[in-house]
Formats: sequence, C-alpha cells, structure tokens
Amino acid sequence: MRLDLDNLPSDMALLHGLLRDMAAVVEHRDGEIERLQTIIKQLQRTQFGRRSERLDPDQLALGLEDLDSDIGRAEASDPKEAVEIADKRPRRKPLADHLPREEVVIDVANGACPCCGGVLHSIGESVSEMLDWVPAQLRVLRITRPKYACRTCKTVAQAPAPERPIAGGLATPALLAQVLVSKYCDHTPLYRQAQIFARHGVELERSTLAGWVGGACWWLEALDDRLRKDVFASDHLFADDTPIPVLDPGRGRTKTGRLWVYARDQRPWGGPAPPAAVYIFAPDRRAERPAAHLEHFKGVLHVDGYAGFERLTIRGDVVLAACWAHTRRKFYEVAQAEDTPLAHEALRRIAGLYAVEAQVRGQSSAHRLAARRTLAKPIIDGLQIWLETHLPHLPGRGKLAEAMRYALARWNGLTRFLYDGRIELDTNPVERAIRPVALGRKNHLFAGSDGGGARWATVCTLIETCKLNGVEPYAYLHDVLTRMVGGHPINRIDELLPWAWKAANHVKT
Repeated sequence: MRLDLDNLPSDMALLHGLLRDMAAVVEHRDGEIERLQTIIKQLQRTQFGRRSERLDPDQLALGLEDLDSDIGRAEASDPKEAVEIADKRPRRKPLADHLPREEVVIDVANGACPCCGGVLHSIGESVSEMLDWVPAQLRVLRITRPKYACRTCKTVAQAPAPERPIAGGLATPALLAQVLVSKYCDHTPLYRQAQIFARHGVELERSTLAGWVGGACWWLEALDDRLRKDVFASDHLFADDTPIPVLDPGRGRTKTGRLWVYARDQRPWGGPAPPAAVYIFAPDRRAERPAAHLEHFKGVLHVDGYAGFERLTIRGDVVLAACWAHTRRKFYEVAQAEDTPLAHEALRRIAGLYAVEAQVRGQSSAHRLAARRTLAKPIIDGLQIWLETHLPHLPGRGKLAEAMRYALARWNGLTRFLYDGRIELDTNPVERAIRPVALGRKNHLFAGSDGGGARWATVCTLIETCKLNGVEPYAYLHDVLTRMVGGHPINRIDELLPWAWKAANHVKT
C-alpha cells in the first residue's frame, strides 16, 4: 500500500483512518518478514550446520518451495508492491518460441475518446505473454478396416491390422511413453499413475500398467544394447554404482541390488562424442560386475575409491583416474569434526587445483594440459611433500592420517590429469547421472524383482542420455516406440540413438 503524498485528503478523520490502515499493513508486513527471516536462518543451519543437523537436499528444496510460496503470498497482498519487486529481480528468460500461441485481443469498448468523444486513431499496441496449461487428455483411437469382396472369385480383401506395441493391449506408443516417463523420469510409481488415470475416468489396474512397462522395455532393449556398445567403445569413461532395494519374496523383505553407471562426457574439453549415460543392473557389487561390463573397454576410467576397479588394470589397457572430490571429502569430514588446521590446509590446497580447472573448463585438451602443467603441477608437487611430511607425525588411527593415506595410496590416479588434458579432476559426471536413481529410489521404494531392476536400467539409460543431449524424453520415446512397432530396420538402429534422433528432428536446446 503506497501513499500519494501529492493528493492527501483534507478531512482529518479520513486522514487518521488512512494512517491507521497503513500502520496495520506495515505491522503485518514486518511480522511476515520476521517469520520468513527465521525460516531462512533455519534452512541455512540445516544446510551449512553440523552433519547431524543437515537436511537432505530434496528436503531442503521442499522447504525452499514453501518459503517461495510464502513470499508469493505476501507479494499478492499488495499487487503494486509485487510489480515493483518483480522489476528489481533478474530478467527471466522469454517464453520458448516453439510453444503454440493463442492471441487474445483486449480492445477499448468503442472507437470514441473516453474524455472528449473524438475519434481514436491507432498508435501501436502493448503485448504481454502469460504461460498457460492445457490439461492432458485421454482419447480412444477407433481403428476401422473396411472389408471388400470380389464377386468374380469371392476373394475378401482387407487392410492388415496394425501391429500393437503390446499384443492384445490397449496402449498406444504415446501412452506407453507417458507411463515410462512418469515412472522413470518423474518418479511417479505405477499405483499413483493408476490413481491419476482414474481421475480421468479410466480404470487401469497397476498390474496392467506394469505389463505395459515390460512390453515397452522389450521394444527398447535393442536400442539400449546399441547405446551401451557405443559408449563402451569410448576411450574415456566415468564409472560408479549405487544401491537399489529389490523385493525378495522368498524372504519377505528386500535385498540390495546395484545399478552400475557408466557416463561419457567430453564437453569439458570439446570432444567429438556426444554425452551419454549407461545403467546396468546387477544383483551385487562384486568386482566381476564392472570387469564383465568393461570387457572390451580400453582407455581411461574415472573412478572413486572402490577397490574392485583395480582388477581392470591387470589387462594393461585400462588406466584409472582417481577422484579429487572423494579425496577432498575425507579432509572436509575431518575439518568439520575436529576443526584441525592441517585439514583446513589440505582443503585450501585442493581448492587451488579446482581454481585452475575453472580457468580451463571448455578449452581444448592441449590448452588444458599446458595450463595444468604450468599452474596445477606446482600445487600437486607441494601437496605431496606436505602430506608425506606431516603423515608420520600423526596418530596412525586418526581420521586425518586416514585421509592422508587415502590420498597418497591413490596418488598416481589423482595426478593422472597432469598428463592428459581430457581427464577430469573428479567423477562428478557420473555422480550427476546417479542422482535421478536416488530420487526414483525414494519414490519407488524398491524394484519388484531383478527383472524390474534391469528394466529400470534400460529406461534410465535412454531417458538420462536424452536429458544430457537436450532431448525431451517423452517426445523421443513416443517417436522411437512408434517407429520400432512400425518395423524400423534393425540395421538402422543408430538412427534412433538420442543424439542422432535430435539431429534428424532438428531439436533445439
């Protein structure tokens, strides 16, 4: 509420009433600001406080959502003030050009001047845009195939029935794509999807939807296999794994399976291969699993501290690059728990390495290598001497000594980036690929079987690779399923890989 100082009322009673109203508004706003500031402090404490006080990032996001909603509510109580606040915020991106637009013209009531009654002449127009929503709609495709008979030879002619993605099923490729994206991209379990369909007036059992998922994955398996071969033919990969609970009916509880994740990302050094992520389900974490997955892989493998990867180096054609983020985490935990100057010094030195990387990110591998040799190598050499000097003087079982031994034991892998400009400092690309699995794990709770884990891996491979290449997953799966059901030749399966599909369909990112 703003006061027009140039047009104050002369009536004292009216003026007093206006001031009382403004005082009430200010009091309410001050109380709201104080409440929101308290919430912000609580969220900061949960994010940056002691480990036991921190929230899960997703829980923190939920709190911030509510905070933003409260701010929106406060702004809505005074539209004029909200406009001024919006003007001070960073300019939002314009609405995408590819979105359909519906023109709504709001014209004056008549062509006469509201002041003098004269004729109005057009001098331009004001145009603004709002984002609208068209609700999803279920429809029935009624397929009619006329029959014809020959009166001469009595032959009956009729067009063959189109192949269905699910034999005898109701779902079109579009509906299958929607179910897959909802489950594996938006993390909506099938029972919740069944509830959503019911609100649209269509009763679909969860078991029916599950059958559709299995049928759709059968069509996608060949594409998944081809994408795996393409990724494993690379000479630089990131590898990690993450647990997923799997229902074990025989014991009436869940067991722990694993999703092994292999990521390719050459964007930091301008490499030619498109980014991709491959997920492979396995019932355990034995070293035999990555050994089998990477049977034909040759090159540099970016890994965390899992000892099972060491087995790959026996062949002599695989080199391991260790992760500085995992190494830094060891010292960070010590710094948070013990606040020792040595841990903080280690963090400061590692931060220097990342500062160099920030300067060369996106540059060619040759430029990155030259900068690292000039700027990062002195930091590395100094850090090694520093670690070797202080380690003998620390309690052998202490956490700080453990962190130092962790770094020194992996020193060859940690310094590999000084000899190859394509190597990254950490395994963040594969860590990012794991995050959607963690989100799905919270909502799905568990995979229903080992087969469910394998299907999870298949769809995740395609969806996450789509996202890495700027491809909308639903549009991709809809089109790919339609083509495959329609008889797309298996010898042209490369055309359906996400990056090739993007190029063929002129998708803009």
